[in-house]
Amino acid sequence: MSSAFSVSSTRGRGAARLAAATLVWGLAAAGTIAAAGTAVADGTPQSPGGATATLGEMKTYGSAVVHDNGEDSWVSAGLFEMSVEDGGMLQTYCVDLHNPTQRDAKYQETSWSGTSLNGNKDAGRIRWILQNSYPQVNDLAALAEKAGVTGLTEQDAAAGTQVAIWRYSDGADVDAADPQAEKLADYLQKNARNLPEPAASLMLDPAAVSGHAGERLGPVTVHTNAESVTVTPPADTAASGVKVVDKDGKAVTSAGDGGKLFFDVPEDSPDGSAALSVQASTTVPVGRAFASETRSQTQILAGSSESTVSATAVADWAETGAIPALSAQKNCAKGGVDITAANKGDEPFTFELMGIEHTIEAGVSQRITIPLQEDQAYDFTIAGPNGVEKRFKGVLDCKTQGATSDISTQTLSEPSPASVGGSGGGTDLAETGGSNATPVIAGMAIALVVIGGAVVVLLRRKQTPPQD
Repeated sequence: MSSAFSVSSTRGRGAARLAAATLVWGLAAAGTIAAAGTAVADGTPQSPGGATATLGEMKTYGSAVVHDNGEDSWVSAGLFEMSVEDGGMLQTYCVDLHNPTQRDAKYQETSWSGTSLNGNKDAGRIRWILQNSYPQVNDLAALAEKAGVTGLTEQDAAAGTQVAIWRYSDGADVDAADPQAEKLADYLQKNARNLPEPAASLMLDPAAVSGHAGERLGPVTVHTNAESVTVTPPADTAASGVKVVDKDGKAVTSAGDGGKLFFDVPEDSPDGSAALSVQASTTVPVGRAFASETRSQTQILAGSSESTVSATAVADWAETGAIPALSAQKNCAKGGVDITAANKGDEPFTFELMGIEHTIEAGVSQRITIPLQEDQAYDFTIAGPNGVEKRFKGVLDCKTQGATSDISTQTLSEPSPASVGGSGGGTDLAETGGSNATPVIAGMAIALVVIGGAVVVLLRRKQTPPQD
């Protein structure tokens, strides 16, 4: 069995149809460069923090049938496993039925607002299902009794749970192939109640700060469910003299939830930047979303071992001029990426993005939403003073049905989008079931990449019964 769920159709009900090419745009943008040389800051936050994991195989699963206008499409339904960077294992279900998984895709813990769960009134019911079914409930006899079935295997429990989730995450008309798994799915769907989104395992807020040398830059607040986090100061502390301290100026090596961290920058420091990182070992809360920078389907956490979680914050300082602090986050409610720019300098900060010039006045913090199309790959760089560049990249994946309007695509073969002036290759997923395709599009212009080789499965929305 491959790492992605497989799709087959029974002819007479209709076979999977070949899709037209899908368009993915790559973006690149730069602001005013204040120095001759440029250097991309490796510490630029690409996510709020938390667990980073690599998708493995679907380990425990059964079969399910997706119905649409007389067509039945068979899919594998169950639990994936992910290996956490620096230690730990996760178990996840899919909340993005219409998209494929990419083999060995890297995933990042994220908030619901940056995924297709944003605006889904039933997202909280999915969390209830996760907390009240397998593997959180590993007493299968007790789970079977609640569902009114004579018995459940692990495969039945995983398949039934995934089917119930798809009915809420994708509005899919889907049934478990096994009668016991189907009864479990019906029980979970009927009894699910809305629960709030779980908090992040670890994040730093804000992810970027700025100011003048000789000041304490911050605060950066720690949010975590771990007992404490280890604080690692900038790598070149000995050379730069930059320290991580608390509000009283005392050096910090650990912090707890709500702890406030500051960059203590010596007054005679040349203009520059630095990054701090925090790390902890904890269990990631059930119901946290996991998204990939590729078009690999969004996952939701069903279980976590003790796992390593981390986050990074950056600081920029200068003696005079504009001193911007830049960070980015997906905003599915507005269909784009939010760029937050806080200018702690004494001059305006001006940069250009997608042909539009933006100016952040001194002492002002502003959030700018960059509109994108669904499934659009973005890769843009904002250049600030002193030749430091901040790069942000990813894929806007906010809908379960993708960018092809009336139909949903099950992409089984997809080459990597090429960088400007380059080329990319891909893996034939008809055999592997997954892909190493990574949409990385770099350069100083807009690149249009055409992705072909898609297989389309027609799905219709299922109206779930009203809940109390």
